[in-house]
Amino acid sequence: QVQLVESGGGLVQAGGSLRLSCTASARTGRAMAWFRQAPGKEREFVAAISWSGANILYADSVKGRFTISNDNAKTSVSLQMNSLKFEDTAVYFCAAYPRKNFDDINYLYWGQGTQVTVSS
Repeated sequence: QVQLVESGGGLVQAGGSLRLSCTASARTGRAMAWFRQAPGKEREFVAAISWSGANILYADSVKGRFTISNDNAKTSVSLQMNSLKFEDTAVYFCAAYPRKNFDDINYLYWGQGTQVTVSS
């Protein structure tokens, strides 16, 4: 069983930046990703990166503002979030080992989530 631990959430004003990090207890397969879930909404894809870093996907809503990266050991992934908007407010979840496409919610391992709140 692989455990994922997120960190870096918090409160920030609109236009500001935050960096989220996720560390896995062991190397995971294929890719790691970030999803988010706002109150009353379904969990949605944010960004994903393959092991090699050659394949990176972003949701249209975060393109140009968020950057996903991983470490050489392939056990951690980070999400640099710039130009944050009020609508980015959500609980952000780290995920590992996609069973389908990288932007599909069907990942094998999930973290507990970290709250990101953007004040307008």
